[in-house]
Amino acid sequence: MTRFSLYPLADSYLLVAVVAIVLLGLMLLIGPGHGRIAWPRRAALAALRIAVIVMVLAAMLRPTVIYTEIKKQSATLLLLADKSRSMSVPDAISDKTRWEALRHTVADATPALAELAEDFELKAYTFDAGVHPLEVDGGNIPLAELPDGRETAIGYALEDALRQEAGKRLLGLVLLSDGAQRAYAPRDLPPQTAAARLKHLGYPLFSFAFGQSRGLGQARDIAVKDLLVNQSVFVKNQLAVAGHVRIDGYVNREIPVKLLFETAPHNGEPGKMEVVAQQNLKATADGQLLPVELTYAPQVPGQWKLTLEATDQPGELVTTNNRLSTFVNVLSGGLNVLYLEGTLRVEQKFLRRALDGSPDINVDYVRIDPAKPQTRPGDLAERLRPGKYDVYILGDLDSTAFQGDELKDLAKTVDQGAGLIMLGGFHSFGPGGYASTPLSGVLPVEMDRFERQPLDEPIRKDLHLPGPVLMRPTRFGLLHFALMLAGDREANTALWAKLPPLEGANRFRNLKPGALPLAVDDQDRPLLVAQSYGNGRVLAFAGDSTWHWWMRGYESAHKRFWRQVILWLARKDQTTDGNVWVRLAKRRFAPGDRVEFIVGARSPTGEPVADAVYKARVVLPDGTRRPLQLVCQDDQMSGSFRESQTAGDYAIEVTAVTATHNAAELGSARARFLVFEQDLELDNAAADAATLESLAAMTGGESLAPEQLSQLIRRLARQTEHLEIKQETKSTFWDTWQFFLVLVGLLGIEWYLRKRWGLV
Repeated sequence: MTRFSLYPLADSYLLVAVVAIVLLGLMLLIGPGHGRIAWPRRAALAALRIAVIVMVLAAMLRPTVIYTEIKKQSATLLLLADKSRSMSVPDAISDKTRWEALRHTVADATPALAELAEDFELKAYTFDAGVHPLEVDGGNIPLAELPDGRETAIGYALEDALRQEAGKRLLGLVLLSDGAQRAYAPRDLPPQTAAARLKHLGYPLFSFAFGQSRGLGQARDIAVKDLLVNQSVFVKNQLAVAGHVRIDGYVNREIPVKLLFETAPHNGEPGKMEVVAQQNLKATADGQLLPVELTYAPQVPGQWKLTLEATDQPGELVTTNNRLSTFVNVLSGGLNVLYLEGTLRVEQKFLRRALDGSPDINVDYVRIDPAKPQTRPGDLAERLRPGKYDVYILGDLDSTAFQGDELKDLAKTVDQGAGLIMLGGFHSFGPGGYASTPLSGVLPVEMDRFERQPLDEPIRKDLHLPGPVLMRPTRFGLLHFALMLAGDREANTALWAKLPPLEGANRFRNLKPGALPLAVDDQDRPLLVAQSYGNGRVLAFAGDSTWHWWMRGYESAHKRFWRQVILWLARKDQTTDGNVWVRLAKRRFAPGDRVEFIVGARSPTGEPVADAVYKARVVLPDGTRRPLQLVCQDDQMSGSFRESQTAGDYAIEVTAVTATHNAAELGSARARFLVFEQDLELDNAAADAATLESLAAMTGGESLAPEQLSQLIRRLARQTEHLEIKQETKSTFWDTWQFFLVLVGLLGIEWYLRKRWGLV
């Protein structure tokens, strides 16, 4: 398109007109006289002057010829196709897999893609944990026969594609996927983060969902969903194992669920997994989640592998989710207990009798009468310091029985790993004045100085719960080691329901934030509360009359309760039998998880060895060993292991020596853990169309049905107004050297003629 425009000087036509009038007037007024030269010469000079005036006026009007051309900018369309294993789930139309449906969709859109490729660049990628470019021939996009990616990193793939196409203008991004992100760190970037960047850049995302949200619900699958078990158990004690199994596609069929326990090595041969318990499940509806509860009493101390396994069934798409495993410490016991009591009461007699029946528990009983200082043992302060006892029991003993820093030393002892339990009584907890002692920060219940019960005054009834008080475990307490009085959860619940009530109990005002109630009364008021304090464990027991259990025919339950309370308080599940220990926060890790651990050493008296030097290494599933770096953390060391991609059994091995010149050996320790086999894509292959819709909406794009891909491609090829730019080319003659040369030439000729004709 061509057009002609004038741009007068100072944007004023009036100025140009005034100049024209002035110049014409001057020409007429001061032109050559009629008598001096002949009219032809006069006409020639007038013509030259008029020509000069015209050129001056033309320069002032600045005429311009404008040529306008509309050009279309280059742009790229990105197409990303999900090739992860979840795309192999056959839940598309006509029982096709998601991948087959995706390939069919792309093939149907080939003509539209070819048309778009004539004017724009077409780039295609497949993605799983990253993006993989494809060779695009016209509109033909070659896709593999089968999807094989082990992760779906949608957010990372979008970011990676943008990096590879940096600097290009994009028509948009077409995302074909089931929409469910399944990725390990560091490729687990949230898709919403990538979508926010697309929005900022102005690139719309068009999503196409494949698959159904119920995922494997249409397939056949058995999956063990969780495994709940104590990390430790003492030898020949019942170990309760609980979990849930989801059943899809096997309605009204009995599914055996087995508990396998590792046997001890024999004749140089490694231990084997042996079935020790079994339960059959039967689902009445698809997708039903059924509970499993099994028990086993380990016979040999050590660290042993435990597996909850649902038997593989014909037709299962994936079987890696049929089992869950962990490691359990089977401990041998051997504990020293100090029992401090203030009054002569029946409870202490039966409690001591229950613990004396355990050959691996030694109880030192001391009664202190606050009114009689001579009853205080001379070495009490020494007994309360770290390393003397594994567990401390405080009965109905007023805080005034302690002197100096004795309770401060006891708090420090608990912080360094000892166990502590305070029993109910008229002078326990707040009534005993412990609210203003160092134990106020140790016990899991809140106390107030106004709860004080003076020794010589009547008993305050508002500080106690009147009997009978029924003691019942909480939901968590039913599976807690200390309260597991029967072989399985159902039997344990039934036994607790039969136990006689307590005569009364202390009334706890409030529990601390980290406290965990293990048992309550029939009005859900806490009776037994647990809490960790530093490296130690603490129990607050509001009752003082469990002896009724023994007297009413539940002698074995009474013994087992108190034995397990002491064993749990001793935190034996957190240590090994030697002087060197290694502690893992958990024993089961997903592939790629960071494994963190801490190690330490104790002297023969149980005190931390501050100058110990440690060497740690990890044993990989193939038996190879790699050294690990440790970092100092107070009087212990911490370390981590990151290379946990391979599923299998691992172990952390630690040795320690003293830092002195003779480097005396302190011992060694070993902690086993496992990285479970996980099919990240197929363990839960449900599609997530909602995520794709939200991503498209965030970027200003659309979420469309697969059959609409061709329509979208043609629409993108047509709607390119935002890519069109107008390019204007201006052509002028008044500002050129030729124009100036003509003007000067005319003025020169005019002057020359006047000179020649004698006018100047």
